[in-house]
Amino acid sequence: MRYPPEITRRLRSTPEQMRAAWVDGSPPPPQPIVLVPYDPRWPELFDEQAETIRRALAGRALTIEHVGSTAVPSLAAKPIIDIDLIVTDSGDEPAYVPDLERAGYRLVLREPHWHEYRVLTRAAPAVNLHVFGPNAPEHLRHMIFRDRLRNHPEDRDLYRAVKQALAVSTAGSPGEYNLSKNTVIDEIYGRAFGLDDA
Repeated sequence: MRYPPEITRRLRSTPEQMRAAWVDGSPPPPQPIVLVPYDPRWPELFDEQAETIRRALAGRALTIEHVGSTAVPSLAAKPIIDIDLIVTDSGDEPAYVPDLERAGYRLVLREPHWHEYRVLTRAAPAVNLHVFGPNAPEHLRHMIFRDRLRNHPEDRDLYRAVKQALAVSTAGSPGEYNLSKNTVIDEIYGRAFGLDDA
C-alpha cells in the first residue's frame, strides 16, 4: 500500500515553535528515562481511561486509540499510557478541555501550527493524551507505527533493543532520549510505508 506524502513525511517543529507550545511557558523538568517490561495491565488501564474520556466528553470523542509502546504486547516501555483522542476540532479547546480537566487531565501543550495538536496529561494513572482533529496525519502515523510493531516481531524487538540502549546512554540527559530514537523510528516507518521497496 502506498501512502500520501503527508503521511510518510515527518514534520518537525522549530525550536521557537516548541518553546511557545508549552502552556506553562516552559517544558517540565526532564525526568530520568525508566523502561519497564511489558505489563499486561496496560490495556486495562487504557480501557478505564478511554471510558473516563467518553463519559467526560458525552459523545464528542470521535475516536479513542491506545498508541505508543504500552499498546504493543511484549514491548518494554515507560509506564505511561499514550492515548490518541480525535475530536471534531482540536483547536476548539472550550469544546473539550474543561470537561477533561474536570476528569483529572491537565492541558500542557498546544501546537496550532502542527495539525492543531494538543496534549493533556494526568499523573495517576500516568497518561499522555494526544488530541487531534479527524484524519490528522500524525494520528494516522501513530496507528501505522503501532500496528507495524504489533504485527512484525523483528521490528518490535529492534525498537526494544534500541530503546533499552538509549535509556542507558542518555541517562545523563534524558531530553535526548526521544530525539535519539528518531533514526530507528524512521527506519521502521520506511518498512511500514514500503519505502524500502521503492
